[in-house]
Amino acid sequence: MRNRKLLLLMFTLFTAGAVSAQVDSDKPYVTKKFNSANLKELNVETSGGSITVDGGQNSGFQVEMYVRPNNWNGKSDLNKEEIEDRLEDYDILIGTEGDRVVATAKRKNNVKWNDKKSISIGFKVSAPRNTQTYLKTSGGSIHIASLSGEQNFETSGGSLKVNDLDGIIRGRTSGGSIDVMNCRKDIDLHTSGGSIKATELTGKIQLKTSGGSIALNGLEGDIEARTSGGSVKGEDIKGTLNTGTSGGSVRLANVSGSLRASTSAGSIEVEIAKLGEYVDLSSSAGSVRVTMPMDKGVDLDLKGNKVNIALKNFDGEAAKDRVRGKMNGGGIPVTLSASSGSVSVNQ
Repeated sequence: MRNRKLLLLMFTLFTAGAVSAQVDSDKPYVTKKFNSANLKELNVETSGGSITVDGGQNSGFQVEMYVRPNNWNGKSDLNKEEIEDRLEDYDILIGTEGDRVVATAKRKNNVKWNDKKSISIGFKVSAPRNTQTYLKTSGGSIHIASLSGEQNFETSGGSLKVNDLDGIIRGRTSGGSIDVMNCRKDIDLHTSGGSIKATELTGKIQLKTSGGSIALNGLEGDIEARTSGGSVKGEDIKGTLNTGTSGGSVRLANVSGSLRASTSAGSIEVEIAKLGEYVDLSSSAGSVRVTMPMDKGVDLDLKGNKVNIALKNFDGEAAKDRVRGKMNGGGIPVTLSASSGSVSVNQ
């Protein structure tokens, strides 16, 4: 049987010396430390507050719990008696289970929602860098930084802020933005209702949003970035980029590598510094404008209501609205399509 050492917080609140209680909502209501070298994982779950995990700890874990009144219940602070009264509606556990540190705050099943007594219970954890996590909150943001290994985190109503992670990274939010930077290896982040800002990432990268814009800067690897309701902007991108939007424009600069981009409701402007294996750009409602080196062999397939390109060493068909053939002997496929606008190359 796995070693199980969980502390039932509502019991230890009244034990002298067991915990440190604070009325100030900017200070932790409870602080617990765990120093065993066997602890490798972290599980944090709360039904209504934020979660912060920082992997800057040299050894051991420190868990802080914060209790705050929700904004709509008319109070900015709570005294000790009010906190203890409201915490009776929650099952709270802070402790260890095998090689895992556990910190959870869940509303009891038999307790009905009460606006006047509602509180936000958040956790802040300092952990060793080599820590795997599972983090979940129903109503707050998640900040996670300076960890290696597998990280899984999700929130139903807040933002994700992710920094300096190295490993398998999976994050989800249903109603907030994503800000991710300085991460490596395998990155998979989705939001259903916010924007995405991604900076200095390397590896296999998947970024998706259903309702916001995407900003990419300093990415390298196998990259997929898609939005259903905003623009896509990027700069200094290396590797393979597959991007698209259903509701905005695409603007990319200093791209080195293979590129596929599409939009259903805007234009595309791309600056390619170095060609990869292909270029494939399409717009259903705007123009396509590309700046790219033309010193290599390319297979051109350009289509729009007007095509603007200076053709040299070209073998193929060229018309006002269509260019199709080989330049410099052919090689890299370059496909540019604008259903309702012009196509321009180096113009």
